[in-house]
Formats: sequence, structure tokens, C-alpha cells
Amino acid sequence: MGFLEEVRTITFPQGVYDRVLAHARRKLRGDYEPGEEAAKKSYGLLGGRMHDHEIVATHAFALRRNLRWSAPLRPYVDEVMEAVAVPSETPFERRGWVADPNEVQAAEETCDAAGSILFGSYHMHRVAWASDPVRDTCTKLDRRLAEGSGLWCLILSMVDPERPVLRAFYEARNEREALVRTTTAVESP
Repeated sequence: MGFLEEVRTITFPQGVYDRVLAHARRKLRGDYEPGEEAAKKSYGLLGGRMHDHEIVATHAFALRRNLRWSAPLRPYVDEVMEAVAVPSETPFERRGWVADPNEVQAAEETCDAAGSILFGSYHMHRVAWASDPVRDTCTKLDRRLAEGSGLWCLILSMVDPERPVLRAFYEARNEREALVRTTTAVESP
């Protein structure tokens, strides 16, 4: 068992939680930054410090580039989509995210310099499904993409942007959930 798998609580100081939420809301508005993927989807990485069975989030890194359509990766992602993705508002060929290794490396370097670790990723679900109206859990596709990563997958449900829901699942396995809480005080690890 990896040490991240032992986590039972992920705590977000208000500022870190606000950055994740602001990223999603900005993307939903169609407000894209230069060089950023122009899609109403938010994906990012999370850094934090571990204490016993808790991670305190210290960083939220909004990912800007999606390499899903790059020549060497597209056939693999297309195959995964065909195998496990459920039809939705967004067609298969427009779904999926592959992080730019340069963005991942920069996030890792920032975390290392701050005494934190990269512990997971987050992404937004925004379209309600008849079988899952809140969309606050991981899909088969999420599980397939997170399998063997050793990281936490955080789902930010923005089906109702006024009532966002943030949940965390180890390797996107819905049966392996950690409690997510926010705090208003800045906690020192």
C-alpha cells in the first residue's frame, strides 16, 4: 500500500479551495487565458503536505495545455474513450485530458521547493446524467485513466455552479473515498 492510499482526510485551506473553484467558474464562463485550452472544462494538479492520515492542500495548479490530441497520444486516448466512456453532451473525440509533462514538472518543482508533494489531480464534471444527476463521483473513464497512478482524483461537480461539490477518490475508485473539508484559517503543516 502506498502512503497516499492511507489518507482519510484532505483539507483545503479556503484560499486553495477558492483557486480550484475560481478556475472552474472561469472556464464555465468561457473566460480563457492566453495559451489555455479553450474548453468549458477545468483540470488541475494539487500539492500538499501529509500528516498521519491527512493531506493539507498547499497548491492548486490549473492545467493549461491538453496533449490529448497530440499524434502519439490521440490513438491511445481514442481507444480508451471507445472502450469505457459513456455518451454525453461532449462527443468522445473532444473528451479526455493528458497533462503536458512540462506543466507537471513545474508543479512538482514548486511543491518540492515548498516542502509539499504532488498528491492528486482535480477536474470538473458539469453535465448532469440521468443515472448520475449530481456528477460528484468518478466515471469508468476516470477510473481507467487514474488506474495505477497512486494519486487522488478529485471531482468538482459544477452541475449547479452555485452549489459546487468537491469529493476525493484514491485512483478514482469510488469505494476508496477520503473526506474533503475546507477551513477558513490558514493551517501550518
